[in-house]
Amino acid sequence: MPTERTPLIAKTDSKLPPSPEEVDRQLEAPPYSWWKSSSAEVGPLEIPRSQRTAILIGIWIATFVTSLNTTLVATLLSAISSDFQKANQASWLGTSYLLATCTFTPLYGRLCNVMGRKSATQTAVLFLAVGVLGCGLAPGMELLILARFIAGIGGGGILTIASVVTSDMYSMRDRSMVQGVVNLFNGLGMGLAGPIGGLLADFIGWRWAFILQVPFFLISLFLITFNLNYVTPGVGTNAWEMLKRIDFGGCFALLLSIGSILTLLSLKYNDELPWDDNLVIASIAIAVIFTILFIVVELAIVPEPIMAPFLLKMKIPVLVAISNLLVSVASFAVMYYLPMWYETVRLDSAGVAGLHLIPNCVAMSLGALVAGIVMQRTGKYLLVNHLLGSFPSIFVGGLVFMGVNSDCVPGWLSTIPVGFGIAAVLQTTLIALLASIPHSVMAIGIGFGQLFRGIGQVFGVAAAAAIFQAVIDPELRSRIKGPGSDELISRMKKSYRVVAELPPDVQILAREAYANALRAVFVACFAAVVLSIICRLGIPERSLDSATPEADTSTSDASTVVDDNLSEADSEPSEERIKRTANDPHLALAGDGGVIVSAPMQSCPTHVSYDGTYGACSSANVITRRTKDDQNQDTSKPE
Repeated sequence: MPTERTPLIAKTDSKLPPSPEEVDRQLEAPPYSWWKSSSAEVGPLEIPRSQRTAILIGIWIATFVTSLNTTLVATLLSAISSDFQKANQASWLGTSYLLATCTFTPLYGRLCNVMGRKSATQTAVLFLAVGVLGCGLAPGMELLILARFIAGIGGGGILTIASVVTSDMYSMRDRSMVQGVVNLFNGLGMGLAGPIGGLLADFIGWRWAFILQVPFFLISLFLITFNLNYVTPGVGTNAWEMLKRIDFGGCFALLLSIGSILTLLSLKYNDELPWDDNLVIASIAIAVIFTILFIVVELAIVPEPIMAPFLLKMKIPVLVAISNLLVSVASFAVMYYLPMWYETVRLDSAGVAGLHLIPNCVAMSLGALVAGIVMQRTGKYLLVNHLLGSFPSIFVGGLVFMGVNSDCVPGWLSTIPVGFGIAAVLQTTLIALLASIPHSVMAIGIGFGQLFRGIGQVFGVAAAAAIFQAVIDPELRSRIKGPGSDELISRMKKSYRVVAELPPDVQILAREAYANALRAVFVACFAAVVLSIICRLGIPERSLDSATPEADTSTSDASTVVDDNLSEADSEPSEERIKRTANDPHLALAGDGGVIVSAPMQSCPTHVSYDGTYGACSSANVITRRTKDDQNQDTSKPE
């Protein structure tokens, strides 16, 4: 019964639609404020500039040492082989690192969502640091190879995480420039690795080339631990939940699939075993079995696969993946085999041959930075992609025409534009990929692109080795004949430094043979970059100001934020799908289309994601709460 103390106006039902004033407060709030679970937690756009700078410095240091380790062993192989007397295993020092990098790179896209940005970054840096320190302390070749593999597990995640973190903290337009700075440190690391490794090996020993990196890891880890504290949705609440969401099966299958293919190429072309040899047949069988297993695991078994199937249905991510693979094949084939041209054809020393790579790597750094600046100022990426992306095809063709009478100038004039153009392509395709997918699956998309980039790096080295070995043997045998020729050819194939020690009349024949074999490698690189250009012609232009996934338009209530290139089935919203995603926040992050419940409005917030409790939309600025009753009845719609 009402009394004199009864309020004249009853309390408003909490389930009623928000008032216009409440909507205005939501619109004026920082884009990530609805992520907060406590007053101490902030989103990536809310952190102070000083903290953001500290995060970037930590990421840049980690990127530099990661890239340093990618090519460091190239100038340490002779010193390491001499110490352990196992030159036949030396090639695995590079292969083991690249194999681990390729295998675990896509996993870190998922780990960023499962563990959070901070824990994923710490994991990658710690693996890399432990592996590098193990390389410096390894008592034998086998343990050194194992340490290189461990380092590769961490190295595979650094570039992926760097892209994810910069995408969190900056708008689509600004991140193109910031990502260019990340790639600047990437190029500097690869370019300085050879000279640094060679100098340290000559003066204080090859082990110090690894040990002296440890302080850099400590600085990076310190900056990341105390500054990378912003929150993102979908992070696991406990260790068991995190472990259940990690795709161990996919990583294991991918590792054995790629590893067996590399073993096959080594057995067939390095050891020259016939196709009917038992080891060759076993390698083929293992490669086929685990490739099929990887596909089955990714498509049908694990809930959060490292190669998200929904991305395979989208035009732009697929084209970016193919382009990444092809340009990485060409880039790493040139990087590993151009020094051989200087050593075997021009007869330069190993140190001088390594120095010839510096212009290429510096150009890679500048190419990424220039592409980023242009995209930031213009808000577009297609013109940069087509213009600078044509450089590799034009100038890799210049390498094809180098012969025994060529000097170093044609090589420099070719490799500088090649490095510049390839870096610009990788930068613009990354931005094109990010502009085509919802922000909620951004980390997964980056991991997807990096997976194919890593595969291209591994197969670029392996395929170039196979082509070179297939051509060099008949070239040498057609030129060098007579008594003792078989033994001499065998020595030259095991160590190309023998060429510099040959008599002048035999030496010129060997130099011509090596020039022709390396020409075949460069022809394959030319074909790869031309195919990548054709592939990128299908990538459409999107303004970085308005074509981000958060700015896609929609006119239906309870709509789904999807990319234009999603399949028709994925782009059709359904009540069942909305309920399923609302009840399990991980599904949205795992690639279920990024379901977002929204009200139709005219403009959009800067960043959008979904945490299973709140919905924010690409076509609306209204953040709508779905309570448990709403989820069960599914009748509530924003008005």
